[in-house]
Amino acid sequence: MRIVQLTSTSAGGVARHARQVAGLLADAGEHVLLAGPADVVAKSPVPTAVVDIADRPRPADLAALRGLRRLLTGADLVHAHGLRAGAAAVLATRGLRTRPAVVVTLHNVPVGGPKVRAVATVLERVVARGADLVLGVSGDLVARMARLGAQGERALVPAPARRGPARPDDTERSRLRADLGVGPHERLLLTVGRLAPQKGLDLLCEAAALLARGTTPVRWLVVGDGPLAPELRHRVTTQHLPVVVAGARDDVPTLLAAADVVVSTSTWEGQPLAVQEALQAGSAVVATDVGGTREVTADAAVLVPPQAQALADAVARVLADDGERARLQRAALARAADLPTPADVLAQLRRCYAGLVPD
Repeated sequence: MRIVQLTSTSAGGVARHARQVAGLLADAGEHVLLAGPADVVAKSPVPTAVVDIADRPRPADLAALRGLRRLLTGADLVHAHGLRAGAAAVLATRGLRTRPAVVVTLHNVPVGGPKVRAVATVLERVVARGADLVLGVSGDLVARMARLGAQGERALVPAPARRGPARPDDTERSRLRADLGVGPHERLLLTVGRLAPQKGLDLLCEAAALLARGTTPVRWLVVGDGPLAPELRHRVTTQHLPVVVAGARDDVPTLLAAADVVVSTSTWEGQPLAVQEALQAGSAVVATDVGGTREVTADAAVLVPPQAQALADAVARVLADDGERARLQRAALARAADLPTPADVLAQLRRCYAGLVPD
């Protein structure tokens, strides 16, 4: 089968997933081409083509569509990742003498101002009406597209490869906490993720302010980079919050294992990789019950509405209850064993593709 994997973005997990899927299919004997921005295809394990579909509409998109149309001539199937790439695949295949099947995986809900959301609404309709199959990384995305008439199912995204120690010993834990400026009587909270609007940084700050008024002193470590990093640092400083904005670090597995509680404050998630890593590390997790988070954690985390008081109360309860924290740690490891593997992803895609492309 001649398959083109297409992505229009190099940000976050979308491009990483497209590269991984391309490699899995190639290793399984399929003829795969990865198309997308130059910085994505430069890291590809399979043959590539540069297709520059931007995150926002622009005049150059017409030339990109013409190039994509030529690229898809003779393909059996194109699998696009993301809304922009999905709409481009649908438009580029229209009128081809031999039209390839079109599969689209949606990784995010549309975010942005009114104009951005209006464009996204149009693109969603294009995808729903023109794609043969729409996969969504969370159940709410699948339902959203089903309301527009799309045929689809929940996409499997493989959990990150396990890395790092199972848990640091007491000596390493004490050293790490001291290096982070955590006092002997403070409890360590950890949030890992891209510092972007979807990650609920306002909620994080509001919950941190509430916890600072409690009886248990906390130090909340935020690991990751992103466009909101300067704003977050400014707010932490001006409001004297018990938060450390640590930037990107290469010791996340150790931090996950050393934290008293791992907290996800996102306003929406598909299959959050940071939460999956926390489960693999055997961490006690408190998370907002948004998007596909519950589909990832099941009952191995404390899930709360995306509200500051509910989040702060849940964190405080888990910190105060050693038995509950231990239960969550055991549940996390058990749940991690059930997370999707690359083999699961490959099996799903081959089943989906076989239903669309005749032998």
